[in-house]
Amino acid sequence: MKIAISTETTVDLTKELLKEFDIHTVPFTIVMGEEEVADGQISPEEIFKFVTRTKLLPKTSAVNEYQYEKHFQDLLQSYDAVIHISLSSDLSLAYTNASNVAKKLNNVTVIDSRSLSTGIALLCVHAQKLVRAGERVSNIINSIFERIPFVQASFALEKVDYLYKGGRCSLLSFIGANILGIKPQIIVKEGKMIPGRKYRGKMMRVVKQYVEDTFQYYKDPDLDQVFLTYTTAEFEVLEMVKTMLKERGFKRIDITRAGGTISSHCGENCLGILYINDGDR
Repeated sequence: MKIAISTETTVDLTKELLKEFDIHTVPFTIVMGEEEVADGQISPEEIFKFVTRTKLLPKTSAVNEYQYEKHFQDLLQSYDAVIHISLSSDLSLAYTNASNVAKKLNNVTVIDSRSLSTGIALLCVHAQKLVRAGERVSNIINSIFERIPFVQASFALEKVDYLYKGGRCSLLSFIGANILGIKPQIIVKEGKMIPGRKYRGKMMRVVKQYVEDTFQYYKDPDLDQVFLTYTTAEFEVLEMVKTMLKERGFKRIDITRAGGTISSHCGENCLGILYINDGDR
């Protein structure tokens, strides 16, 4: 039985990784003023330049039902079943739209990842490994649900400007962060983005402390794979984190750039490490 693994472009994987793991994506839409661009067709730098020039935050539009129907129908031309792992339902209407379409089709299952970015990618890669091992659809679906609560997705941010403009940060937090120079950790918990620890200082020091804190709190990782995902970051910062991940024992480290949707909400100098924290299982 041929099984397709599918998700939205918010998975933040490179074209090479999408091809390697045979993951199919359907794009969100980035709205910048009068222009609409498919996520994946615009770079973070272009988004940040737009914000600097216009003082406006791009809007992101979830995949609509028509797009999902076409996407699923196209996949069913080549596959017997589709497992679609969607962006957290607490962050977007994508899951709801995909679910509505799946109800009208045979052999399409939609799963709420309760995560974002390469947190979704971790689940997609896991699912594809099971597909290649010849597991049945029901077993793959059950295994995905078992791992969802253990996805560790978090980020360190230099500024909260984009979160504030996008309505995901209160005015009080925004002002406080700016006055005190706070660089917050953002954690994805139960499908929502919540504030974590607060840091001060240069990003090199902040990121180092963030990674150490993450290892300390989420200390039982599946060492098979970790993603280092960022919007913008200095080369030295990326190399430092990569070294820390190697020293922690991760066998595979994939470095990816956040796409248009995630960059529109998080802004510049946002960096996260994402892994599944169920090593004992």
